[in-house]
Amino acid sequence: MSRVEKPKRTIPRRLKGFRDIAAADVAARDAMIARIRQVYERYGFVPLETPALEYVDALGKFLPESDRPDAGIFAFKDEDEEWIALRYDLTAPLSRYVAMNPELPKPFRRYQIGPVYRLEKPGPGRFREFYQCDFDSVGTASMLADAECCMVMCDVMEALGVTARDFVVKINNRKVLNGVLAAMTPNAPLPPDVAMHVLRSIDKLDRVGLSGVADLLGPGRRDESGDFLKGVGLLRAQVDVVMSYLQTQADTRRGVCDALEKLVGSSVVGKEGTDELRQIDDALAAGGYDAARVSIDPTIVRGLAYYTGPVFEGVLTFDILDEDGATRQFGSVFGGGRYDDLVERFTGQKVPATGSSLGVDRLLAALKALGKVDHRAATAQVLVTRLDKNLTAQYQAIAAELRAAGINTELYVGTQGIGKQFKYASDSGKTVAVVVGEDELKAGQVSLKDLRLGDELSKDIGADRRKWLETQPAQITVPRGSVVEEVRRVLGRYHA
Repeated sequence: MSRVEKPKRTIPRRLKGFRDIAAADVAARDAMIARIRQVYERYGFVPLETPALEYVDALGKFLPESDRPDAGIFAFKDEDEEWIALRYDLTAPLSRYVAMNPELPKPFRRYQIGPVYRLEKPGPGRFREFYQCDFDSVGTASMLADAECCMVMCDVMEALGVTARDFVVKINNRKVLNGVLAAMTPNAPLPPDVAMHVLRSIDKLDRVGLSGVADLLGPGRRDESGDFLKGVGLLRAQVDVVMSYLQTQADTRRGVCDALEKLVGSSVVGKEGTDELRQIDDALAAGGYDAARVSIDPTIVRGLAYYTGPVFEGVLTFDILDEDGATRQFGSVFGGGRYDDLVERFTGQKVPATGSSLGVDRLLAALKALGKVDHRAATAQVLVTRLDKNLTAQYQAIAAELRAAGINTELYVGTQGIGKQFKYASDSGKTVAVVVGEDELKAGQVSLKDLRLGDELSKDIGADRRKWLETQPAQITVPRGSVVEEVRRVLGRYHA
């Protein structure tokens, strides 16, 4: 008799760099995005959705010397043998959309929230699929739009409960950087590749410090691994110009602009940059955004081959412990700037644009570190327990009544006893458990159990609120006809 082979089981696997997101984190992310969306719409930005897949040339990531797209994106050929790819950001699809819809009113102000994909080496907190929340103004060269980007960043942070002491927006201008490079070599401009090398060296300031940047601009430096990194080879006097630029400070934003203007000298593009920063300063001051919330920082260097004018970065300034136990600041969660050349590659005409992008996953991690995230996974606030299976119709009626009143309510559909039902309610993040037995039903009553009371009392919530909570009974009996009103009252304890 031949042996019957067991069917081969599929091994449960997940793609490298991707993740499953559990209910609590999904709920926290959705709640955060809802608040962000409110801020974007408060400024008049309208929603847009674009496909996750785009032609590679529309994304601008095709390497002409190769028959394959850049390794930084997920790409494949379609049935027409054309390269298509998952979007790696939300700005390139926006540029394609604007080019395809010339009738759009200008400025076109849109926001978009969705996942993007990058074929990069995954690491701790670094994934190949992640969410971005973008907002952009396309079709305006006014610095009011750039100032507004900074205002939106501040307002989003405040809407999420991040105080001014934990967050700052930093602004710079690529034109000022170009002006400094021009002032550094007034007789002959730096070759483009050398200028880019200088900018990349400046961008390493956070990692190597001022002395490290000076070495990279000069002869070079030896990194932590012992490898020698060849420098740009600038003269000492030229390096000193860059060092003076990086250390520019003043008591006011206007003072920083004045100091930068001296550094750029007679450079036309540099003076354009300082003038744009002054315009942004004027708009921010009129809107009530002081230098403690939005500062001008010459060390901000973003999108070296991308941005054409103002650049901005939203930085969280509180300390956290990294994987090695060392203290460091959380860092950037918002980033953006002006990109006046992006739509031009489709249309052949300059279409000025500016905007910013928020990293959802990074910001959510920051909110968790600040204790600003409710970790409850429940979508329903109430669980109607089933103490007696013969009363299921009555339980169903109570659940329906609560739902009709707008209260998210789950009817327990399992088979466990009441103790396990309470544990299920607590573990899944419910706030109230409704309990009805035969005796309560005959008396026209319902019992309500407050599942969060113990959790709340264990928190550092202040003496007054603790004293108030301690006077609240964990379980009460209420008239059946008042169940909606009484459930609302219990839920209201945690939204005072």
